[in-house]
Amino acid sequence: MPILPLSRRRLLLQSVAWVPLPFVARRLHALAIAALDPRTLRALGAAVLPSELGPTGIERVVAGFERWLAGYREGVELVHGYGTEELRSTGPSPAARWTTQVLALEAEARSRHTKAFAQLSIAERQSLVRAVLEGQRIGSLTQFDRAPHVALGLLGYFYSSPEAADLCYQARIGANTCRPLADSSRQPVPLTRSN
Repeated sequence: MPILPLSRRRLLLQSVAWVPLPFVARRLHALAIAALDPRTLRALGAAVLPSELGPTGIERVVAGFERWLAGYREGVELVHGYGTEELRSTGPSPAARWTTQVLALEAEARSRHTKAFAQLSIAERQSLVRAVLEGQRIGSLTQFDRAPHVALGLLGYFYSSPEAADLCYQARIGANTCRPLADSSRQPVPLTRSN
């Protein structure tokens, strides 16, 4: 077999190595999403999200988090702040890392308690999560796609939502949503238990 000149070999390797990377990244992302156990993720949500949400609210937040994660795309340009020229884009998908962490929580629950993570009490789940997060540098929850652990990603996703601001102030503020100008002088409507 004839040996290709160095320049042609380099060109061949560059074309083979460069072209499929986005495809490989998307495929790995899809495989990680498929391996993410929804039951364990919901049990994690019940352990780390505010109990004031109730089971319906926790389900709604976790389902939204799953949709966000499934739709995550690497390298997408983010909205940049007013007056800044810095352009930022989304980083690598956290799905593979977070799926591994969910599987590790499940394994730790079975190792310590001989039960699935979802079968543990809330206090037992919280204890496992605290042990995993101990010593980690948590930082800001606002960039939840870069959270070092899935529990922090889930918290960051929730606390970046208008629902979190409403819950915090016990009023329908609708942070980061558009309200009519006529409503700007009115006090926000208090939340009721049925909200």
